[in-house]
Amino acid sequence: MSGLRQLGKYAISEVLGKGAMGVVYKGFDPHIRRTVALKTIRRELVDDDQSATLLARFQNEAQAAGRLSHPGIVAVYEWGEAGELAFLAMEYVQGNSLREYFNRGTRFETRDAVSIMAQLLDALHYAHEQGVWHRDIKPANLIIMNNGKLKIADFGIARIDTSNLTQTGAVLGTPGYMAPEQYSGDTVDWRADIFSAGVVLYQLLTGVRPFIGNPEALAYKVCHEQPALPSEADPGRCTTQFDAVAMKALAKSPAERYQNAQALRDAILGSFAEPVSPAVSEETIMNEPIPHQGPHDLSHPSLPSQSSLPPSLPSGSSPDPSNPAAKTIPPPGWDPALLRQIEQQLARLVGPVAKVMVRRGATVTTDINRLYRMLAEKLTKPEERSAFLAGREKLQGVAPRDAEMTAAQERAPATGLTVQLTPGAIEEATRKLSAYLGPIAKVVAKQAATQASSRSHFHQLLAEKLTDPKERARFLRDVGAG
Repeated sequence: MSGLRQLGKYAISEVLGKGAMGVVYKGFDPHIRRTVALKTIRRELVDDDQSATLLARFQNEAQAAGRLSHPGIVAVYEWGEAGELAFLAMEYVQGNSLREYFNRGTRFETRDAVSIMAQLLDALHYAHEQGVWHRDIKPANLIIMNNGKLKIADFGIARIDTSNLTQTGAVLGTPGYMAPEQYSGDTVDWRADIFSAGVVLYQLLTGVRPFIGNPEALAYKVCHEQPALPSEADPGRCTTQFDAVAMKALAKSPAERYQNAQALRDAILGSFAEPVSPAVSEETIMNEPIPHQGPHDLSHPSLPSQSSLPPSLPSGSSPDPSNPAAKTIPPPGWDPALLRQIEQQLARLVGPVAKVMVRRGATVTTDINRLYRMLAEKLTKPEERSAFLAGREKLQGVAPRDAEMTAAQERAPATGLTVQLTPGAIEEATRKLSAYLGPIAKVVAKQAATQASSRSHFHQLLAEKLTDPKERARFLRDVGAG
């Protein structure tokens, strides 16, 4: 199927991923000119006498997911059949799954953890009100998009009873995130999603899952053992403010948990007691060096945990959650302590976004003097540029600047870029790009400005971020490049 070029009316451009039940393709709807993700079922994995039943349930669940229209849920557009394949046409989402962040050792600030949970529970509450519950809430199914917004993936597919597959012994859900009633075979309702959301909350707060072990040990722990309080699991970072909330969400009995997603959301916000951002912070998104740069892999509806590892990890291995890596990994060739000094200097002038600017600049040069000049060009006030450039002399652990960095270069870097690509041009293009990408346009434009050799090149780099050809052409016309 890797050579598939057409699926129904959809033109296939690439394979996004492969899972237990089928392949996920990137497709294009020629009628309304929309990029989609196409999730397919591989019939050869289904017993012949059960194929009709599975496909009927696939269609029924697709119809259930299709009823959901919420910005926090990956949209389902269409169910169809073409030849030997049944497929779902779904919203094509660009971003990275929460699983990928965890696998890289990301430790989210409390404000971002609360933002993620607030977005997740808002979407779950909506789905539950429509009579749909996910039953496989886990980091792999939670996408943090490039604008910091969260979407839940795999509605519809995740609820198919995998006992219909020829893979014997499969269970619905993912060990470590499943509720006790999913292990015991008791009636499962929306409160199973509350438990799974509690596991995600615990992992966001502590960096570890509340239940760890092989599948047999996990089943026993989830059903019979109480995990440590979040503040005990990570006393160095976690306070007690979310202990009671997390433990109630993880109650063994559904009746003892929060009875709906809105109640859990309210409890988290009440414990946080601060304004909550509607999106994950910009610096968190841009600083994570996640190797999978394409759209979220929607191909893992109910796979065992090791099957969900990102390409950067070898098969059968997993990151050590008890010893997470630093929040950011410096670009190759740079001393992290040195970059922190530069970030601190720049932050006095531009605030928290300094971390993003320095890391992005450090990816295109390993020369400290050039990095300073590149960053100084981003400052609009001459006095700020001078103050920042003067900080080069104050760095600890590095040699004084060489003759290359002359006073004339400080006033007007000899790259030609400032003549062709002015701050005003960057600001105007950023504003026009925001109509298509939202707040992330600001970061995209800053990154492109460090790579562009001319204003025209800058506009082309920005246009490449738009997947719709019509939007690309319209944007280039708007900025006078088309």
